[in-house]
Amino acid sequence: MASSYSYPELFLAGFIFTLPFLYEKSNVFRYYLKFFLYYAYVLITCTILLPVVLLYPRDVTNLIVASRFCRYASHIVGIEWELRGLENWDNEQCCIVISNHQSSLDILGMFEMWPRMKRCTVVAKRPLMFAGAFGFGAWLSGLVFIDRLKTERARQLMREATARVIDEKTKLWIFPEGARFNKGSIQPFKKGAFYLAIDAQIPIMPVVFSQYYFLDNESKTFEPGKVVITTLPPIPTKGLTRNDLENLSDMVRNQMIEVFNESSKDLVKQKKIAI
Repeated sequence: MASSYSYPELFLAGFIFTLPFLYEKSNVFRYYLKFFLYYAYVLITCTILLPVVLLYPRDVTNLIVASRFCRYASHIVGIEWELRGLENWDNEQCCIVISNHQSSLDILGMFEMWPRMKRCTVVAKRPLMFAGAFGFGAWLSGLVFIDRLKTERARQLMREATARVIDEKTKLWIFPEGARFNKGSIQPFKKGAFYLAIDAQIPIMPVVFSQYYFLDNESKTFEPGKVVITTLPPIPTKGLTRNDLENLSDMVRNQMIEVFNESSKDLVKQKKIAI
C-alpha cells in the first residue's frame, strides 16, 4: 500500500520531532532560536500596535503601550528581571539617562521599566529605523535616530532632542559606550551625553544592567538567566561647565562600575554553583 504522506510532509514531521532534541543538546541551535523568537515576537507585536501608535505620532508615551505587550518576549527567551532604585523615576524632572549596553536584549529590560519611566525616549542607530514595523513604530514613538558617521548632523539631532526633552519634561536615554559590549565590564564612555547634560544644565541619571552571564556571542550560548537593573539617583550638572566634563564622566562611570560588579557578583556565583 502506497504511503499517503509526501516527502515534504515526512521531512517536516521529522524536523518537528527533532526540535526538542536540538534545543536540549545544541547551544548554537538554542542561541539562534531564542533570538529568532525574540525578534519575531517583537516585530509581530509592533505590527499589530501600529494603528494605535499612529493615533499619536512622535509621542513618547506610545512606548508605554508597546512595552506592556512586548515585555512578554522575556518569558519566551527565559530572562528574569529584577528592578532596583525605581523610586528615582518618581519625578517629572527632565534628565539624560545613561546605561551600559551589552546586547539587543537590553530593550527587554527597558520594556519592563517603561511603565515606571513614563516619558522617556531613546537615542538609537539610524539603521534600526528601517527595521520594518519595529523601526516605524519606534519612530512614531519619538525615538531619536542618528547616523554616527555624519557627526555634525548627529550632534544637531542630539541638541534638538535635548531641547525637546526640556520643553516636554521628558527623559532621554543614551548608551555612552557607543557599541554593545558583553565581556563582564563597562567600556570607556563617549562624551556626547555629558556635553548635552552640561550644556542644558540638566541631571544625569545612571542605569546599570548587571552582567549577562547567560549570554556568550562567541560560543553561541543563550541560557535562561536573571538580570538586575539598578537606577541610581540623578547627578546634578547645575553650575558645571565643559571644563568639568572629564571629571563628571569618570565619576559617573566609576559609580556604574561599582554597581555593575556588585549586582553581577551573586548572579555569576549562582551560575558557577549550578554548573
